[in-house]
Amino acid sequence: MAITVRTDTALRPNKRGPSPGQPVRACARDLRAADVLTPHRHPWGQFTFALSGVLRVNAGGSTWIVPPQRAIWVPAEVEHEVVVIEKTQLRPLDILAARSPFPDGQCRVLEVSPLLREAIVALCDAFTNEGSARERVLGELILDELARAPTTPSRIPLPTDKRLRTLCDALLAEPDCARTLGEWAGDVGASERTLARLFDRELGMGFNQWRQQVRLAHAAPLIARGVPLSQVAAELGYASQSAFTAMFKKTFGAPPTVFFGSGG
Repeated sequence: MAITVRTDTALRPNKRGPSPGQPVRACARDLRAADVLTPHRHPWGQFTFALSGVLRVNAGGSTWIVPPQRAIWVPAEVEHEVVVIEKTQLRPLDILAARSPFPDGQCRVLEVSPLLREAIVALCDAFTNEGSARERVLGELILDELARAPTTPSRIPLPTDKRLRTLCDALLAEPDCARTLGEWAGDVGASERTLARLFDRELGMGFNQWRQQVRLAHAAPLIARGVPLSQVAAELGYASQSAFTAMFKKTFGAPPTVFFGSGG
């Protein structure tokens, strides 16, 4: 599938950023699978949420897989790139830097409560370029909910070494690839021993552990589509559904049905 590369500005119906009088601004857009919002930054924070679909967000030397019921916070002036994995109804919020609900300046994936979700939908419906009293009230509610939202451990670190980045980018694009580290060595121009050392030094984990994190994160679009967990496990190379579920829970703190809010 060909990738359509767009810039964030070209897609943005909201022509005004947030202000002290309107600290939270919303816009709505639908994106196709494989669309890319090329690396960019804002003078405000951005809460990237999708009513449906799955995103991958790259920022600050890490990548995050963001399924429904989750969203990612990107602080002001942090360069980031958004890759659409599944057709997405994107509902991002721009938040005045001075009103950031998180003082540490770190990206994070947050759980989206039913109240927060409905407030975002209502803010998108109420949007005007001039702003309104209703937008201000909804914005304050959203800021309060964001500060209370639990975070989820879905960060995947990315390397700076070009050889290792080539390998990692390939696995992010094809997470079910079963090639060994030794088989990758010839393609990226480094020995197996060098690559193993780079994984430990730059990513703080071994090749198999990093690949496992990628595979678990990439379960998101499959589960979001309603693919049975047994099929997801098989497609990602796990011996059984129970083995996949156990590893998912160990990594993300909850089994897939709870993490994705499917309830079953």
